Amino acid sequence: MVTAFVLISIIDRQVHETVKVLQRNPGISELHIVAGEYDLVAVVRVSRNEDLADIITKSIVHAPGVERTKTLFSLESFSVFDLDEIFSQRP
Repeated sequence: MVTAFVLISIIDRQVHETVKVLQRNPGISELHIVAGEYDLVAVVRVSRNEDLADIITKSIVHAPGVERTKTLFSLESFSVFDLDEIFSQRP
């Protein structure tokens, strides 16, 4: 599984509109409105790097209000939950 954290800067405070659009993408497992330099963090979990590239270049950057992004790739994940099991059950 490929996991990435996409930090998103939103223009004109359109955060909730952006969230509504991004929630429709099945590769985006979580969205967090945050304080600081960025306004939103999207957690992307997909099976291949190509899928991640598609989500970022075809979905996230074209969502309403998105001004810029920064992507952090997870090298290792640690959780009390079995993440592979949880996310393998997605439709």
